Amino acid sequence: MTRRTPRADALTCEVVELLGEVVRRYHDDYDRAAADYALTGAQARVLALLAYGPTPMRRLADRLKCEPSNVTGIVDRLVARGLVERRADEADRRVKLAAATAEGLRTATELRDSLGDFAREPLGRLAETDRRALRDLLHRMLDGGTEPAAL
Repeated sequence: MTRRTPRADALTCEVVELLGEVVRRYHDDYDRAAADYALTGAQARVLALLAYGPTPMRRLADRLKCEPSNVTGIVDRLVARGLVERRADEADRRVKLAAATAEGLRTATELRDSLGDFAREPLGRLAETDRRALRDLLHRMLDGGTEPAAL
């Protein structure tokens, strides 16, 4: 038996459309910024993820919602540019980690700092209390109702 999902009200549909537009603009902005570094959007997103630390290839694929073979190709191109290196995981030598090099970390930081046409500036026009409220609402939406820890 299939469970029937109730039809969304007009407000919910509008919010979903607005979220979709935010995501589209984010990816467009990311792709433009990546092109300034002769990177594809996917390469830039991998580099951004690796800025947080060495990451197993499978986790990168999960985060990017793509096949591991796609991540292998992306990482291969980043390795060829000297932005990423592969390492064995010290805890499990069978696991291959991708890690940003010093040049990769610098590039990831510069790339992140160059983003903002669509979000940073408009968000900056909101009062801090509004930005906090938006952050908290997004956390509640994504985390199933749990409030984020105070920053």
